[in-house]
Amino acid sequence: MDTRFLGNSGFKVPVLGFGAGTFGGKGPLFSAWGNTDVAEAQRLIDICLDAGVNLFDTADVYSDGASESILGAALQGRRDRAILSTKLSLRAGDGPNDVGASRHNLIRGVDRALQRLGTDYIDLLQLHHFDAQTPVEQVMSTLDDLVRAGKLRYLGVSNYSGWQLMKSQAVADRYGYSRFVANQTYYSLVGRDYEWELMPLAQDQGVGAVVWSPLGWGRLTGKIRRGQPLPEGSRLHDTAGFAPPVDEERLYRIVDALDAVAADTGKTIPQIALNWLLQRPTVSSVLIGARNEEQLRQNLGAIGWNLSAEHVALLDQASRVTPPYPYYPYWNGMFAERTPAPV
Repeated sequence: MDTRFLGNSGFKVPVLGFGAGTFGGKGPLFSAWGNTDVAEAQRLIDICLDAGVNLFDTADVYSDGASESILGAALQGRRDRAILSTKLSLRAGDGPNDVGASRHNLIRGVDRALQRLGTDYIDLLQLHHFDAQTPVEQVMSTLDDLVRAGKLRYLGVSNYSGWQLMKSQAVADRYGYSRFVANQTYYSLVGRDYEWELMPLAQDQGVGAVVWSPLGWGRLTGKIRRGQPLPEGSRLHDTAGFAPPVDEERLYRIVDALDAVAADTGKTIPQIALNWLLQRPTVSSVLIGARNEEQLRQNLGAIGWNLSAEHVALLDQASRVTPPYPYYPYWNGMFAERTPAPV
């Protein structure tokens, strides 16, 4: 398994990580993702570790904390072989302080995550969203305290806009606090918004992308095709309302291109979509999920080879969209003489 630096942290992570959102199966969203129990989680983790996939990602809101608990139980006795990543700040209770990145909620949330995961430190903690109600200075100060206390090793964000992440980095620099080195971001052939602002920021600020939903919320499995109804087992039946929107004609155009590449390479559509991401700038790790051993082994087939330049160009063209202002002038070359265009 190849490894890459997690941003400018000096810490290496595998190019593929495992997303434990399928563990637990509680609630309308996460039950549609999967309902993996401890025994099955142990088997999936065995396969991951044997393949060199030792980054495991979860969150406090996944199945009301059950995902963290199952992951911790499945890793019992082999914590030292794993890189544990979790997230918090989304609402995780009914109380007025059970949401956000206040000092109260961060300290309490980290302690609860440590207990559920059965560990005394978290390798990577990511804030699940930007809290506009808490001063950034307080957020970064509290996170720095938790790093200095040894409870956290590295910090990241998820679902931040460019200005939110940059403001946080500036505050960290001003006061000497720990910086964010990871951005767990939505990125795929059907969702390339990351490239417009967050990717250039990541290049400038040394932030590694940890990609979630690399198959476009299940749209790039090869089962969704023009003129056909959703497959009976597709999770989109229950979760489409939670998913980032995708223009259907563009999706079908991308699937057509994936079919062409699959015919040339003998690889599956998911493997090709994952491999394309692994060739993008700033990507440190791509999180794969699996409800069973078969899905996991297929996704692991995304590594050990690379798409040709011709195939990458074909996929780039099929998935390209015109970005909004102010990115458009860079994209079409109007300002290319002085500033490089986004990827």
